[in-house]
Amino acid sequence: MNAEDVEALIEENLEDADATVSHPRGVDDEDHLSATVVSPAFEGESLVDQHQMVYDALGDHMTEDIHALEVSTYTPDEYAEQAE
Repeated sequence: MNAEDVEALIEENLEDADATVSHPRGVDDEDHLSATVVSPAFEGESLVDQHQMVYDALGDHMTEDIHALEVSTYTPDEYAEQAE
């Protein structure tokens, strides 16, 4: 599963999500991915719950097509703050 497909699944299945998915530095295979996901749905949720929301958005692809996914999650405000 390529990075663009993973981005699309996250954005389609997680409220107002903006996902950026790539291969981690030094890793050159389709099964290892890194995702940064920004969504207002994360507001008030624990980090564990935020990550679970991303995994839920990917459904069975997490166990069938994706070997490893490094996830960073942010609310829009958190993302704006860290970008400064």
